[in-house]
Amino acid sequence: MKIFVAGGTGAIGRPLIAELLAKGHALVALTRSPEKAQALVEQGIEPAIADVFDTDAVKAVVSRAQPEVVIEQLTALPRTYTRESMSAAAAFNTRLRLEGGANVLAAAQAAGVRRYLRQSIAFWAVPGPGLADEETPLAFDASPAVAADARVVTELEHRLLGNPNIEGIALRYGFFYGPGTWFTPDGDVAQQVRQQQFPIVGNGEGVWSWLHIEDAAIATVAAAEQGNPGIYLIANDQPLAVREWLPAFAQWLNAPPPPQISVEDALKASGADAVYYGTQMRGVSNAKAKRELNFQPRPLEWIVDHGGRNQHGNSHPGHRRGGPRRRGRTHSHRIAVEARQSGACDGAK
Repeated sequence: MKIFVAGGTGAIGRPLIAELLAKGHALVALTRSPEKAQALVEQGIEPAIADVFDTDAVKAVVSRAQPEVVIEQLTALPRTYTRESMSAAAAFNTRLRLEGGANVLAAAQAAGVRRYLRQSIAFWAVPGPGLADEETPLAFDASPAVAADARVVTELEHRLLGNPNIEGIALRYGFFYGPGTWFTPDGDVAQQVRQQQFPIVGNGEGVWSWLHIEDAAIATVAAAEQGNPGIYLIANDQPLAVREWLPAFAQWLNAPPPPQISVEDALKASGADAVYYGTQMRGVSNAKAKRELNFQPRPLEWIVDHGGRNQHGNSHPGHRRGGPRRRGRTHSHRIAVEARQSGACDGAK
C-alpha cells in the first residue's frame, strides 16, 4: 500500500518507518525540514515538505501523494520526564495534536484517503478494579493534567471515528519503553531512579500498562493492514502496579531501591498528577488487539526470574554485574513475577 506518515521522526516514528519498509509498503513522510527530507530520500522514502500548521500546504502534499492510508503520530514530548518539562511542553503538544492533526485529517479526507490511523493514549481510563477495555470511559474527573489530556484524547478520537467518509482507527498506546524512550537504561527516568528521585507514592497501587516501542510499530502496521475501524488498546500482557515495576526497574539498573513517600508529601512536592500516576492509574486489556491484529507483545524486559534472566531468557544488567540485587524486591513483586511466568496474569483476560 501507499502510506503517508505524519510524525515519522519521533520515538515511534523511526521503528514504524522501518517496519513499514520491511513489509514492502511505499512511503511518503511529512517533514518541514529540507535536511530531513534528504535523509528520507536516502532511505527510499518520498518526502512531503510542509509545515503541519499550514492547512493549504498539508492539503497539497497529501493530495499529491494520493495515499491509501495515513498514519498520524504527531506528538511533541520533552527529552526529560519531569513535572516542569511536561508542563512546559503541554501547550505546544496539545496544539500539535489538535490543530496539526486536524489539518492532516482534513487533507486526508479531501484526497479520498481510505484509512486513517491516529496515535492515542491507553492510560486515562476511569480508575477502578480490573483492567480497562476499549469501552471504559476516560477519567475526566482525574487530576488536572490527566483530565485535560483525557478531554483532548476524546476530542481527537471523536473527530476521527465520527467521520463517515474514512475508516478511522485510534491506537491507544501504553507507556513506551525501549530505544529512544524515557524508560531505557540511558533514558531520563533511569537517571532519576539511580538518583532516587522517582519514588513510590503511597501504596504504589497505580497500574501501568507497558509497550515496547518496536511492538508499537508492529501493531500499528498490523492495524493499517487488517484492523477494523474503532479503538485498539495496544499494550503488553503485564499491567503492573508501581510497587511492582519500579523496584524491578531499579534492580535491573543496579540502582538503589526506590524511596517511598506519602500521598501528602507527593502532593506538596509534585502535585495531584503524580499521585494519580502512582496510586490511581488503571491497567488495560490488550485482548482486542491480540484477537483482531494477532498482536504478540514481548514481556517487559526488566521483569526477571530468580536466575537473574528476563523473560526473553537473557541476563539482565544486574546479573551481568555479579548477580541480581534482592534488596527492595517485595513479596508482592515476587508473587506477581511467578504468576506471570505461569500465564496467570495475562492482560488479555
